[in-house]
Amino acid sequence: MPGMRRREFVSLFGGAAAAWPVAVRAQQPPMPVIGFLDPTSSDSSGDILRAFRQGLKDTGYVEGENVVIVYRFAENQFDRLPELAAELVRRRVAVIATFSNGAPAAKAATTTTPIVFITADDPVKLGLVASFTRPDSNLTGINFLNAEVTAKRLELLRELVPAATRIAVLVRPANTGTETVLTEVEVVNASTSREIDAAFATLARDRPDALFVSPDPFFRNRRMQVTHLATRHAIPATYALRDYADAGGLMSYGTSLTDAWRQVGVYSGRILKGAKPADLPVVQATKFELVINAQAARMLGIEVPHSLLSRADEVIE
Repeated sequence: MPGMRRREFVSLFGGAAAAWPVAVRAQQPPMPVIGFLDPTSSDSSGDILRAFRQGLKDTGYVEGENVVIVYRFAENQFDRLPELAAELVRRRVAVIATFSNGAPAAKAATTTTPIVFITADDPVKLGLVASFTRPDSNLTGINFLNAEVTAKRLELLRELVPAATRIAVLVRPANTGTETVLTEVEVVNASTSREIDAAFATLARDRPDALFVSPDPFFRNRRMQVTHLATRHAIPATYALRDYADAGGLMSYGTSLTDAWRQVGVYSGRILKGAKPADLPVVQATKFELVINAQAARMLGIEVPHSLLSRADEVIE
């Protein structure tokens, strides 16, 4: 009988030991999930994603270790954004991080899931937040361009090309916040790769003195095409993001997109820790950079003034 009791004890202890790890695992909360909603493609978002992950890391979150990121890319099919946003909401993600193009779709999909956006337009005018200081909703984010920056781009362009009086602007029609500071310009629309080709055919015929390219994610995703056509048709063009200058564009001036996305990552991390979007003011980007592509200038027959070269954050030779 004592032996029997011993065997029963060993059996019970063994069963408890086997069950113990399962019980411990069951007590561990699941990792929070962030939804990353991008209107473009994964191919063009590598630097953005690295910056976003760095912002998360700055707040203590590392993908795969204590946070999961679910990616949804619209592949430049902007009409898919509402469907992708709704899918992330059904997935019950803790936060949705998105470009301005995806923010209205995400807002329409949920009034409770926190949304952190990045936008080149005025988020108050877009109806995303009540004010910069008190968003008063489930949305907040980073505003990385405004009328003052656009005016500065125009000033730099005229310094680079003093004779420029007729300026065209390339826009995507659905982007409602297009370069509102620019008046009396020729507006050329494009929403597809073919329409970009057609737009530059129009520009080649009309011969404006210079071109503004609006800061739309669609054009950023097509920056190789845009900068190549501007050079091919000998049109001095200015851009809002350094990616274009890196791709062969003449000059860029604007915020550091990677720094802005790092801040999106920081806000996402703070929300995971309990902060409410309504209490997080919309951040206006403060890091700006002027990049000049000297090789592109030579191809266009433009001599870059020393005053511009000395102020440039980088000159690409």
